[in-house]
Amino acid sequence: MIKTILTPLNNPLHLSIPNSYIGKEIEVLLYAKDELTEEKAARRNNAARYKGLLTSEEADKYDMYLKQVRKEWDKDL
Repeated sequence: MIKTILTPLNNPLHLSIPNSYIGKEIEVLLYAKDELTEEKAARRNNAARYKGLLTSEEADKYDMYLKQVRKEWDKDL
């Protein structure tokens, strides 16, 4: 894989393809970096946002359900 950042000085832009890529399907992306928006990193303790959302009984039921689903998932592997 080749990844690079460049600033074109004129138009058109010519690309040289490595010999190892000849005959292969390749993907070329072209975008201006200032047009990108970066997602902020997820909070480290995302679970804290949901504290108190479920009652203790609901949480126990959900936990049992997840354990059952995980067991079924493991059987399929």
